[in-house]
Amino acid sequence: MKTLGVDLAAATKKTAAAVLEWGGGGARLLHLALGVDDGEIVRLFGASDLTGIDCPVGWPDAFLPFIAAHLAGDAHPVLEHDGIEGRRLLAYRDTDRFVTARTGLIPLSVSADRLAHPAMRCAVIQAKIAAEHGPQARDGSSKLAEVYPAASLKSWGLSARGYKGRGGEETQRLAGLLDGLRRAAPWLDLAGHDGRLAGSDDLFDALIASLTARAVALGNTLGPDAAHARAARTEGWIHLPTGGLDALPGPRP
Repeated sequence: MKTLGVDLAAATKKTAAAVLEWGGGGARLLHLALGVDDGEIVRLFGASDLTGIDCPVGWPDAFLPFIAAHLAGDAHPVLEHDGIEGRRLLAYRDTDRFVTARTGLIPLSVSADRLAHPAMRCAVIQAKIAAEHGPQARDGSSKLAEVYPAASLKSWGLSARGYKGRGGEETQRLAGLLDGLRRAAPWLDLAGHDGRLAGSDDLFDALIASLTARAVALGNTLGPDAAHARAARTEGWIHLPTGGLDALPGPRP
């Protein structure tokens, strides 16, 4: 099995990809790249069994009707979202609220934060994947799953805060986080990319996305239950790992 992890940014230069090959009771990092364009993501997707993408794959269900009503001058649907609670339904998806309830982490809003621009790119990439490889379910039930590296790390008992950025403290935290990952997953062969991973939170997040994709493939994540299934099909669903890192490689031969 091969899993692809993508840390998607609005700009190609900040987009990272990591491919892991699984077998023999472990995993080896086959490919690690920064500055990944749409065409490379689509190519790597086609060569992988499952892809974890760190970016929302959809918008809140309430958001488009709200915008459409505003454009049409239809006051009633707009007034339904009067007040902070109404605006929260426009800003956050069902899965965002689920992740916050489970982990305490608050995902960025796809419709009201700086995540909106990468999400637009993600929608285009999904269309390109659909044209070449067929449509992918937004709930993660096919070959593309939305992931959230910080939440995956927290689910695996690793620090999920303070490692993003280029400052000295952030760099030190990232290096310590990578050391913690190596100790928790001795079966993970980074193929000599340790220095690159310790120096780039984008590359590191792509690796975590690829590890999470493996958890999705094994059924070791929290998928949407009946109460969340309808929203997950349209808005997307963040897959949170349920087992430890030691569950990912499978039994050794």
